[in-house]
Amino acid sequence: MVGTAWDTTMKQIALSEIKDDFSRFLHEAESEQIVITRHGKPAGVLVGFASEDDWFDYRLEHDPPFHDRITAARASIQAGRGVRLEDLATPLKGSKTSKP
Repeated sequence: MVGTAWDTTMKQIALSEIKDDFSRFLHEAESEQIVITRHGKPAGVLVGFASEDDWFDYRLEHDPPFHDRITAARASIQAGRGVRLEDLATPLKGSKTSKP
């Protein structure tokens, strides 16, 4: 593992080494992202997923439209246009699902 000022916590592996044993490194990437270097410089990151849930979480974390929706929702709540969770548990008055 080569440490640099830009990130000393990720394992760094040369592209030539990754190509020789990709399957092994993909398995390792399930628990730790691996920085792939080309000529000693960072060229990419190998991210593995131990489960479909991990893949789903990764997609959400890296989805700009999802982040935009979260930002808009937070702004709406800050502006007082939100519904409290406690209010969702209370049936609406006059609705067909409310009990007398």
